[in-house]
Amino acid sequence: MNIVALGYIGLEVRDLAAWSKFCEGVLGLMPAASADSGRRYRIDAQAWRIDLAEGDRDDLSYAGFEVADEASLRAIRERFHEAGVVLTPGEPELLARRGVTELVYCQDPDGLRVEVYYGPTLVTDAPFVSPIGAGGFVADSQGLGHIVLTASRIDETRHFYRDLLGFRLSDIIRMGLGEAGALDLEFYHCNPRHHTLALVPVGAPKRLLHFMLQARVLDDVGFALDRVLESGAPLAQTLGRHTNDQMVSFYVKTPSGFEVEYGWGGQEVHDDTWRVARHDKPSIWGHKRSLA
Repeated sequence: MNIVALGYIGLEVRDLAAWSKFCEGVLGLMPAASADSGRRYRIDAQAWRIDLAEGDRDDLSYAGFEVADEASLRAIRERFHEAGVVLTPGEPELLARRGVTELVYCQDPDGLRVEVYYGPTLVTDAPFVSPIGAGGFVADSQGLGHIVLTASRIDETRHFYRDLLGFRLSDIIRMGLGEAGALDLEFYHCNPRHHTLALVPVGAPKRLLHFMLQARVLDDVGFALDRVLESGAPLAQTLGRHTNDQMVSFYVKTPSGFEVEYGWGGQEVHDDTWRVARHDKPSIWGHKRSLA
């Protein structure tokens, strides 16, 4: 009776036209039908995964997490009620905009709107087709990908996502900060994807540090990297391989300043055999920060 996937994200962005060009021409996402004046994008059979709305925030405005069914949503509501956290039921207009059967929402300890839902709209009659020929993404039952959030109130935020929503710890990366000590990055899973959520215990101008898209084939990462270099979009980190999830990826800066990780080959977590570990560096090789 826990979260099973990151279903969708909503981004409030200043330059909608630049974002549309970035999503379609660089990331290879498929435009989806929009319920309002913004833009929406698909990566699989779900009607939409990424929602762009015009605004000054240039940050994540909401995250939607999926549960399996009505009973699971009811169990989540009871757990939040016992913890003294109020969940607001989604009104019919909101359910129609999101295209889900039932939804509740609240704010996490740092103020991010979090929606929990079941019964998303699928459009299996209209298969995913990338406008630039990308081969598709690892999504479907594993959800959109992952998001990495700043958390200025890490103990409360950990409790919210782990104890109330049911995320499980995958591992920790301890980042050395020299004389300032070290910082523990916490990685959490809710399905076989190594992590759907990561928490970084810092306050920052933006809640969203990056979101990740996982290509089905390695060559699509190479093609995407070529498109980044040809488009002039700022490369944030070079191609590399992570220590914890073993993903081969690069990072590109979005028109809003936070980043997208575009990767392939992440290892999967299986709860019956998985052991939590600690890593002392984020990458085996590569992922060098760009000076641009």
